[in-house]
Amino acid sequence: MQEKYLEALKKFRLIDDAFFSACFDDNVKDVEYILRIILEKDDLKVLEVQTQKSIENIYGRSVRFDVFATDTQGKLYNIEVQRADAGAIPERARYNSVMLDYHELNKQEEFKELPNSFVIFITENDVIGDDEKIYHIDRIVRETGKEFGDGTHIIYVNGSFKGEEGKPLDDLIHDFLCENPKDMRHKQLADRVKFLKENKNEVNSMSSIIAEIFKDEIAEAAKKAAEKAEADGKEKTLIENIRNLMETSNFTAKQAMNALKVPVNDQSKYLALI
Repeated sequence: MQEKYLEALKKFRLIDDAFFSACFDDNVKDVEYILRIILEKDDLKVLEVQTQKSIENIYGRSVRFDVFATDTQGKLYNIEVQRADAGAIPERARYNSVMLDYHELNKQEEFKELPNSFVIFITENDVIGDDEKIYHIDRIVRETGKEFGDGTHIIYVNGSFKGEEGKPLDDLIHDFLCENPKDMRHKQLADRVKFLKENKNEVNSMSSIIAEIFKDEIAEAAKKAAEKAEADGKEKTLIENIRNLMETSNFTAKQAMNALKVPVNDQSKYLALI
């Protein structure tokens, strides 16, 4: 890998979705750890974890979850990290919640059997805008203030909140924005990040993630390389044609280039190559 890609790896944080997915892919232990902190449920047991899981509806519109998890009680969890506010708008949370239900409706016969679902956004900025470290969104009956009880839950964790060291959620928010695992407060998560960033085998395996981060730059470089190869091929063919005219028609180089309509400004370049 190029040196700049290795430097980029050092700067990855858990709030960066590609790195987040790499950290928690099939990682039941650490996803369980995070959910216990956010939901304040020390007895929560995660059964399965998938990253970048895609679910498509009957109309062909799909959603890709950063993390999709289930627990031993059948509850569903979608954890998303978002640096851009536009990626965490209420409508996005609503759609993800619907798609969790859609995923289960393929298996369940009765609506009442739908499991509780949790859509959790961990955002770099305060998307809701009320300076809270966490926001719980549940449906209520407006007239009575009572919970509707449909089992759907949406949670926003505010990554810009500056909390107190030693509080689990405050420390978790802090850790999601750390580049250096030495600065992280939750040792379990710090160990995972350190392993991915410093273990030689893991660093090599991160090449695909780094390529994803730099995909636009890589695509542009590939485009330029292809254009150069095409230009070089055309230039080589033009030089051969100039030489052929000089040999077969006894033209001077300038006469041959004029016959081939080579721009006057370019003729000195080709003359040096003949």
